[in-house]
Amino acid sequence: MTSTDPEMLQPEHRVFAGTINQSGSLEIQVTKLASQNTLARIVKMVSEAETRVSPTQKFTKKFERYFVPSVIAGVMLLMFAPLVMDEKFNTSFYRAMAVLVAASPCALAIATPSAVLSGVARAARSGILIKGGGPLESLGSLDSIAFDKTGTLTEGEPKVTDVHTTVGTDETELLRIVIAVETLSKHPLARAIVRDGKKRLGKGVNGSREEIPTATELRSITGRGVQALVEGDLVHVGKDDLFLEVDGPPLPDAIRANVESLEQNGRTTMIVRRAGRYLGVIGLMDTPREASKRMISRLRELGIKRMIMISGDNQKVADAVAKEVGLDEARGDLMPDDKVAEIKKLEGEGGVAMVGDGVNDAPAMATASVGIAMGAAGSDVALEAADVALMADNLDHLPLAIGLSRATRRIIRQNLWMSLGMVAFLVPATIFGLNIGPAVALHEGSTLVVVFNALRLLTYRDNSLPGIT
Repeated sequence: MTSTDPEMLQPEHRVFAGTINQSGSLEIQVTKLASQNTLARIVKMVSEAETRVSPTQKFTKKFERYFVPSVIAGVMLLMFAPLVMDEKFNTSFYRAMAVLVAASPCALAIATPSAVLSGVARAARSGILIKGGGPLESLGSLDSIAFDKTGTLTEGEPKVTDVHTTVGTDETELLRIVIAVETLSKHPLARAIVRDGKKRLGKGVNGSREEIPTATELRSITGRGVQALVEGDLVHVGKDDLFLEVDGPPLPDAIRANVESLEQNGRTTMIVRRAGRYLGVIGLMDTPREASKRMISRLRELGIKRMIMISGDNQKVADAVAKEVGLDEARGDLMPDDKVAEIKKLEGEGGVAMVGDGVNDAPAMATASVGIAMGAAGSDVALEAADVALMADNLDHLPLAIGLSRATRRIIRQNLWMSLGMVAFLVPATIFGLNIGPAVALHEGSTLVVVFNALRLLTYRDNSLPGIT
């Protein structure tokens, strides 16, 4: 099957690199270069991760920059102790070498990287890709999360639930016009209207299958709706706010009443106007994901104090969905720039993670302390902007990522205390007579302890989440 717009293809018509054709023949159209496929993007993400060190790694590197020269200077002074003490040179030299071994910050150098590597590897095993130690540590320190609605907390597959026409307009006319316009759009709501509208026409709204006219000159009015020419008439489709911005008659009271009633019941509304004549309102509903309530409950158990939904949908729709999934706050009627402003405000209050799934969410995800992409296997822009990608498109993986991040932070702190504590013990001990043999044993032993402690992260599990390994 071929298509002028590959993104509109249904999943059953798509093949990927490595797909096996068991029988018959296939005609395949190449839609993306090898450099643009999911595997290539994952490889790029992994290479980016190598350059993004954690805050603790930065601290240890800065500490070592001053610590190592200080140790070498101290060892040189110990070697020349016979000049001021009644002591043989070989005794002073032996003590200096023991101090050099004891003060070597091997355990300190490996304390953070070993934990980060184990944490990132454990996350990857569950389909969570993390861009290095920085996001891994930061995620565990946040207590606020902002969620996009459509495709994140909801299934992202809205369905047409209501069709209300104005007096003098039949449903067939409304559906023909709106389908013609929305066929040119890639928005999830547009796809739903085209899919479900054609089904309603196919069943014969007026007793027969209707032909869909051709729309031209589509123009998107960001965050409000679209306009196009259909059969020579200018058609507008969008939210009620759209008709405050474009020329033409204001919304009739009957249309406004229909819109308010639908939004009160959690519907997203699309108003249709043709050449100054209002045809009616279409109501759509996107059902919340089954995992949404469970995920939010688990996040509260993990100590996330504030969870907010930010959406471009009407405030009433946002409130209805937030109430259903268990969120305390919802902010609707937000344009992409408004989402960025909300995230900046939350950042100023102590940092926030932003969970989204698409192009409209990318600026907010890039602004947040940690950007988290849902379903990144199918979202190029989300993957580019994200610090963390939940490749399985499974909300249950979010508590796992946060729990793993907090466990990683604990392991890093433990490793730092053990490595610094051993150095603090061994340096004075060797200066005051501890032999080099025991010093080496304790020094290397601390390095092994740090590594094995970090490897515990590979066995991390969240037993409260069903089916997550």
